[in-house]
Amino acid sequence: MDAQVSVIHPLDLLRPSEIEEAVAILRKERKLGPQCRFPMIRLEEPTKADLAAWKAGAKLPRLAFVLILDTASGESSEAIVELTCRDVRSLKRLPLDQAPYGQPPVMIEEFMRCDEIVKNDPAWRAAVRRRGLTDDDIAMVQIDPFSSGYFGNDFEKGRRIVRAVSYWREDIRDNGYAHPIEGVVAVVDLVSNTVVDLVDDEEAIPVPKKKRNYGREAFPETRTDVKPLHIVQPEGPSFTVDGWKVEWQNWSFRVGFTPREGLVLHELAIRDQGRVRPVIFRASVTEMVVPYADPTTNHYWKSAFDAGEYGLGRLANSLELGCDCLGQIHYFDIPSADDLGRPVVMKNAVCMHEEDFGILWKHYEFRNDIFEVRRSRRLVISFFATVGNYDYGFYWYLYQDGTIQLEAKLTGIIQTAAVPPGETYQWGGMVDENLGGPTHQHFFNARLHMDIDGSGNTVTEHEFVPRPWGTDNPYGNVFDTKTRVLSRELDAPALADGVTGRYWKVSNPNETNSVGRAPGYKLSVMPSPLMLAQEGSTVRSRGGFATKHIWVTAFDPDEKYASGDYPNVHAGGDGLPKYVQQNRPIENADVVLWHSFGHTHVCKPEDFPIMPVEYAGFTLKPNGFFASNIAMDLPPEKASHSVDNRTPVATSAPSTCCRS
Repeated sequence: MDAQVSVIHPLDLLRPSEIEEAVAILRKERKLGPQCRFPMIRLEEPTKADLAAWKAGAKLPRLAFVLILDTASGESSEAIVELTCRDVRSLKRLPLDQAPYGQPPVMIEEFMRCDEIVKNDPAWRAAVRRRGLTDDDIAMVQIDPFSSGYFGNDFEKGRRIVRAVSYWREDIRDNGYAHPIEGVVAVVDLVSNTVVDLVDDEEAIPVPKKKRNYGREAFPETRTDVKPLHIVQPEGPSFTVDGWKVEWQNWSFRVGFTPREGLVLHELAIRDQGRVRPVIFRASVTEMVVPYADPTTNHYWKSAFDAGEYGLGRLANSLELGCDCLGQIHYFDIPSADDLGRPVVMKNAVCMHEEDFGILWKHYEFRNDIFEVRRSRRLVISFFATVGNYDYGFYWYLYQDGTIQLEAKLTGIIQTAAVPPGETYQWGGMVDENLGGPTHQHFFNARLHMDIDGSGNTVTEHEFVPRPWGTDNPYGNVFDTKTRVLSRELDAPALADGVTGRYWKVSNPNETNSVGRAPGYKLSVMPSPLMLAQEGSTVRSRGGFATKHIWVTAFDPDEKYASGDYPNVHAGGDGLPKYVQQNRPIENADVVLWHSFGHTHVCKPEDFPIMPVEYAGFTLKPNGFFASNIAMDLPPEKASHSVDNRTPVATSAPSTCCRS
């Protein structure tokens, strides 16, 4: 089983037995009571230097990071447990009762508890009745505990709270988001287990009652013209898996996974002319934020930090063969822990398979009748997380020419707002009668701990500029590449610019490529918005990483997340904007490249009841890293499963993709 490997590599995920052992050691040595919960347990990963020492023969301790929450007092602590010698190396109380505050992520058991707390609150029940619902209706109401944001209220400062919004359902399988209960928001203290604030708008907007369900029973008649499409690999896949290590088409890497980030790629390297060359030491998505643009009661505070406030890894889906992934699939089972610190195994949480990706390279030379074409194949490593109403897929792609790509897939159900009869929703788009979808943004941040041919890396910014008319540009057709070396951290924060083709290159100035330059990789960004919330707003302060597309920092093991360690109910100012204020040197250094990207979503009828996938992401392409196109030695495809559709299948002959 993938979650249990026989040989421990320092980057291997904690085994279920190690998770159990770490919690037992803490409970015994620190006398933790039954009220203690564990919102996060993960491997405390070794650094590049640690791994280099281990490869040279040194022994490394096996460490577990454990986040502890005392649900009776609200006190939180971080512990490092050394499993090698069964000892608590450190235990640090977090000063989350002091500005700028912050809280551990919301736990699953708190989601369940919030439902009971809200429904037992007399004021909330009265507010719901005022909107035409009965006590029988209340039993079926869907309560969504939503991370609260921060606005300087006393009940936010150092308190463990969520804001709860509600949706009517007639049946348990109904899509509650078609029936929002507008103008009622309960603030729930998860330590005192009480409603500490309730907003009940004076205007009682009727609850939309039209059903917009999406279960299979809602569509009994489905299309009959979808013919089978089979993806087959009769000789098996081209990758090999040894525990958490994967090798494919000259690529090698280790699969990692954390409760906050989900999928992590470690030690991503590629074999080139017999030499394994490192590219990225660690790659992951450390944060995402979804700020809403509706100033009304139910929505102004919504700005979910889905990684830091909930945990993308903790909310990962168990993937099913033939649905989330197609073809010859290798699944990784992920060892994890529940809120009580008990080990669990998340079945099929990470999916890996190969995909055809069209043409990789091609040329037809009519002079000598040489015609050569090679198809592109990519390796896909992915997982999906469901955070409340939205579902997010994170897909890492590796290509045969050395390209690396990350694609985020956004789907699920939009947040909704009830609209009075006869009126139009002014803070977004109408998606149905009496139902609006608030305009909002999705921002992701990828953390790329670069390792181009080793740790001494430099990041440069490039863009194309037209050369003025002159003796060196007599026809006006010349343009130049403007290059800027990012020497210190405050040089780096930048915006993408499609007009000038701005891109960033990470290179190793200590190495020389085949044309006498530093080998490198180029970051190509997709057109992407930035946060549009006003300067001075709390969401902009809390999600400052989304105000720039590019950040570069000197590696610091304590700077793991774009939004800081604990964005939940945090007053803001942490994360990347804070990290770069140190203005450390980043030229020829061990650097981390951070890229923010996303999507602005103006809702429309086609987004409901479930929105089709939207895409966002970026690409890293070799730029002077190889001496030539490294995919020239690929064999031509036999295309034994391709036929000419003009010919009956039974008598058609296989087509030939390549000839020479």
